[in-house]
Amino acid sequence: DSGERVRKPPCHPSPVCLLFPPQTVEHGFPHQPSALGYSPSLQLLAIGTRSGAIKLYGAPGVEFMGLHDENAAVTQVHFMPHQVELVTLLDDNSLHMWTLRGHKGLSELLEIGRFTLTGPPGAPPSVTRVTAVLAHTSGELLLLGTEGGHVFIVEVPGFRELEERNISLDQVAASVPDDYIGRRNLEHVEALQENPINPNQVVIGYGRGLMVIWDLEKRCAIQHIPATQQLESVWWTEDGSYILSSHSDGSYCRWMVGGEDVNDEEEKSDIPYGHFPCKAISKIIQLPTEEGPPFLLFSGGMPRASYGDRHCITVIHSKTHVALDFTSRIIDFFVIRDGLQHTGDPSALVVLVEEELVVIDLQTDCWPVIQTPYLVPLHSSAITCSHHVSAIPLKLWERVIAAGELQNTHYSKKPWPITGGQNLAPDPPQRDLLLTGHEDGTVHFWDASGVCLYPLYKLSTAGVFHTDADPNDNMNQGAEGEWPPFRKVGCFDPYSDDPRLGIQKIHLCKYSGYLTVAGTAGQILVLELNDEAAEQTVEAKVVDLLQGQEGFRWKGHTRLDVREEPVLFPPGFQPFALVQCQPPAVVTALTLHSEWKLVAFGTSHGFGLYDYQQKNTVLIKCTLNPSDQLAMEGPLSRVKSIKKSLRQSFRRIRRSRVSLRKHHVNNTAKVVSGLQEANARLEAELAEMELAPVQRKIEARSSDDSFTGLVRTLYFADTFLSDSSHNTPSLWAGTNGGCVFAYMLRLPPVEHRADEPVTAQPAKEIQLMHRAPVVGIVVLDGHGAPLPEPLEVAHDLARSPDMQGSHQLLVISEEQFKVFTLPKVSAKMKLKLTAVDGSRVRRVGVAWFCSSRTEDYGESGLVVLTNQGDVHVVSLPHVKMQVQYPCIRREDVSGIASCVFTKHGQGFYLISPSEFERFSLSTCYLVEPRCLVEAPLHSGSSSQRRSQPDGASSTHRYTQLEYVSNCDTSTRFFFSRSRRP
Repeated sequence: DSGERVRKPPCHPSPVCLLFPPQTVEHGFPHQPSALGYSPSLQLLAIGTRSGAIKLYGAPGVEFMGLHDENAAVTQVHFMPHQVELVTLLDDNSLHMWTLRGHKGLSELLEIGRFTLTGPPGAPPSVTRVTAVLAHTSGELLLLGTEGGHVFIVEVPGFRELEERNISLDQVAASVPDDYIGRRNLEHVEALQENPINPNQVVIGYGRGLMVIWDLEKRCAIQHIPATQQLESVWWTEDGSYILSSHSDGSYCRWMVGGEDVNDEEEKSDIPYGHFPCKAISKIIQLPTEEGPPFLLFSGGMPRASYGDRHCITVIHSKTHVALDFTSRIIDFFVIRDGLQHTGDPSALVVLVEEELVVIDLQTDCWPVIQTPYLVPLHSSAITCSHHVSAIPLKLWERVIAAGELQNTHYSKKPWPITGGQNLAPDPPQRDLLLTGHEDGTVHFWDASGVCLYPLYKLSTAGVFHTDADPNDNMNQGAEGEWPPFRKVGCFDPYSDDPRLGIQKIHLCKYSGYLTVAGTAGQILVLELNDEAAEQTVEAKVVDLLQGQEGFRWKGHTRLDVREEPVLFPPGFQPFALVQCQPPAVVTALTLHSEWKLVAFGTSHGFGLYDYQQKNTVLIKCTLNPSDQLAMEGPLSRVKSIKKSLRQSFRRIRRSRVSLRKHHVNNTAKVVSGLQEANARLEAELAEMELAPVQRKIEARSSDDSFTGLVRTLYFADTFLSDSSHNTPSLWAGTNGGCVFAYMLRLPPVEHRADEPVTAQPAKEIQLMHRAPVVGIVVLDGHGAPLPEPLEVAHDLARSPDMQGSHQLLVISEEQFKVFTLPKVSAKMKLKLTAVDGSRVRRVGVAWFCSSRTEDYGESGLVVLTNQGDVHVVSLPHVKMQVQYPCIRREDVSGIASCVFTKHGQGFYLISPSEFERFSLSTCYLVEPRCLVEAPLHSGSSSQRRSQPDGASSTHRYTQLEYVSNCDTSTRFFFSRSRRP
């Protein structure tokens, strides 16, 4: 983090140690990738992004990240051969040198220098605009081809330009045959490639097609290859005898390398997908095999009219020819090879596309995809909600993994081919799951225990309903004999068959294996984990939350049609009960009590209670305000109009004047004071319009405000409602209008649970004074500790709650935390938030903070995220502010809305549609990369000199960097807090 980390002392000393919430690791796929690099010797993958980030990945758990100071996209990434350095080129034409330096037994990614080419005075910018970069195998030179056609040679790591060795356009033009120069200009340098068997020779490819083989030692051209088509890329074959060039017309050519110029007649051109006009082949690679023909791989080249919108890489080997069809634009690709020196047969094709990383196994028949342990596209369908479950029991964990493995039979069995570095992080102390709900009706289960967010299992709810998808529509395989021979690869699919399928709420009981998910069209599914496939019908129970009230007409989407015929569900979570809310509005609150076999759900119209053992509705409560017409219009009409806001302001002023007139009639002696109060309220309203956003004051909200009946939170508790001597099961619901409803539940004895109905009767109702939305409800036992989760005590994972002392009810609204005594529900204490610093509560969770000094001590606390992006920790049961830290940018509304807390003081939020940022408030639960990358062993004096243990390098190398190095020592693993959008 580039900002200061200021630790605010707690209100009172505590042995539980709290830190600034460090952004410890980023999970998912980098947003807007723009460049790809790979080091065969380090076996590290590098990805640059348009926001200026550079990310390195090796073996699972080996991750590094850096951020350029410049607000510019990374256009190229090049590792220095056989070293621990890499060079990045930004679109502002600056070059940056990075190194993996050892520090306290771990490696850190540090920027050690930067450089920008400068041309002669008066020269146009194109002279020094870098278009191609070649990292020479000596490890000491960079060749920089420019838009002006020149090639500059720069010594690294000092970025010293070797002017005497530069290759000017004039030098090249003077050696080119006159007939070629007469026909065309050379244009920019498009490609630079080194001779694999002679490092002194490089081929310079110019945009108009000319290729020149240049001898760096003799400083002269030794061969010209006069191609006639616009050049896209160049590849020098491993034996040094041929050069392949790809062109803008969809062709590629093979040129023999010899001592003399190649005549036009010797140009051997091939258009793989002609004869109609084709798109450019942007990159081409040919790699030999020990036995048999070589692999030929190229991107692009598709027929322009028919398949110009396809993103393809063609792989040809022997008689096998496949056009891999990707789901988004191709950024770059490379091939990993076998052998200690990485010179064996091609083993894997690694492709970076705009929305995912795809790795193809080239050694297994049919070339299957290898599942990625990281960089998984979380946004394969847009994420709509998240749910975290800590400390998963081993049995449930194994069953989820087994169900996921049955879904992954199409993946290759080969291990992950990128294995660089050592993961030195300790084993995770527990098994954690992160569940993400998606727009297409799927729920993805992720292993969130460590650095890698690994996919375990995917649940689809679409099979329960009739959708527009055709089950016979198989897009994965091309038709027999189709040309080009397409094969769909990749899992990114942003299109949903029906947006009503979108998952909005998830709740998993880790002890019973019951799961409930709720969607956009008011559907609530209850599922049970089953190790065998099952065919069953899911009957819908329709719940009318309006309870027959007249005068309301739903203007939103219709509900989903449930399949009446039996559906075959694969092993895993299988639905056995379905509740359909009417009107079919978005489900806004959901909770499950697996011990009582009950599910509570809420929408903008009310809430209900469902007994999933007997499949009966226990309770329906309409919370809709008669004046709230917006709640009847669905999710597309949530923004209040300016007219409505002004109307409400005038209503408040009018009410103030009316109350003043009544006051005057009742008691004329208090007219003056009443007038002053009315004026003060009016001035406060006018002043608030001029205050900064963070200085908002509490004001009573009108019952006419929109969505006051929207249910924000639901909570089950076994506590005291009727008297202080008899505890009873209860359901609590909090609404957007500051109202809390409590219902007493009567559960039949266990032996009659399947026969006798569960009943609910209203017990309490609380209306908060300022009508602020209720975002959380917690009941504290006699010791002031939050009540345990369902079945937690039964599994000996929590102590029984104290039922001897009096219980307390903690109601968290957007504006304050208020504690009530139970069963009388009298106010005991409160902590104001909005009135003090202007913030509003957006997310809240209960976390357990273990002591960093004593294993057997810990404290419960409330973790709170505000609309300013700050994280607060509030003590329980005293409700005192402990610490406050900045965590998310206040402008990042989607990041704040997506935040989810864990039970042990960590959190996740989306920093982009495809990436979760992870942070921690606990010293005992901290997940971050701890990895080591050592310099590879390589023969040669220069390489031996630069290969130091522990990723360090010789001292004298860096003394010359002082004049170019602006290295921030805090630039180590993670820079996400300073990332630009």
